[in-house]
Amino acid sequence: MVKIAKGKYKEWLTSEKLDIVAGWAQDGLTNNDIAYNIGINPDTLYTWIKKYPEFSEVLKVNKEVADRRVENALYKSAIGFTYEEETVTNQGEVVTVKKYSKPNTTAQIFWLKNRKQEWSDRQEIEHTGTVVFANEDSIPD
Repeated sequence: MVKIAKGKYKEWLTSEKLDIVAGWAQDGLTNNDIAYNIGINPDTLYTWIKKYPEFSEVLKVNKEVADRRVENALYKSAIGFTYEEETVTNQGEVVTVKKYSKPNTTAQIFWLKNRKQEWSDRQEIEHTGTVVFANEDSIPD
């Protein structure tokens, strides 16, 4: 059984500390990274997740935020997008330039393979026929 760091969990159930955990989850830190930052063993973190619903919910909701950001970035990369960039001219002036990032075919393939069955690398093989079981007495020498 995992020993919970006595009293430490109470400190991390305050709104201020839960906000810190939320930030780490939104930044994409893994549970192991979060446990390290708190100063506990990952097993202890998993115990806290099971035992304290408010802790579990903060992680779940904020990890979803991070996942959505990545999904949106992947989608933008797949379809292409415009963005603005500051650059310095030959005269030393800082100007804003509008640029276009063309669609990324690798992102498109990844997106389609994970969302469309006909693009998937997974192959389903259907086996037909029968299986015959034989005991040792029926097998010729």
